[in-house]
Amino acid sequence: MKKKLIITLGIVVTIILVLGVKFYMDEKKLDEEMIKVVYSDEAKEVFEERLKNLDPKALTKEGIIQAYAIDKESIRRNPMGGINVILIVNEDSEMNIEYTLDKYNGKLDGGGASISGKLSKLLGRWEENK
Repeated sequence: MKKKLIITLGIVVTIILVLGVKFYMDEKKLDEEMIKVVYSDEAKEVFEERLKNLDPKALTKEGIIQAYAIDKESIRRNPMGGINVILIVNEDSEMNIEYTLDKYNGKLDGGGASISGKLSKLLGRWEENK
């Protein structure tokens, strides 16, 4: 009786471990795929187009947004679909934009965006001086 219990417990523990490893590997693969998408040339085009919509002189010396970097730690799956990612603007973590990337009709595009207060104020000043 005791031997059957130990064998059954061993089988249950083994199944739990196998499922845990499989879940971990699936998550890791998904994370790697999301990172690949965010760092792709297609995503770069989306980011730069969106930045130029906010600041027509973006990525030039005259622009408010002169440079951006992807915050690798911010890359995560959006519960509504797509990938959330934060772009740090001009190497200032208080100036950032969070985008949702997703495929629309087979093409990568940006969905919603959330602009930090500091960057929003600077861009607002640009709007006034237009």
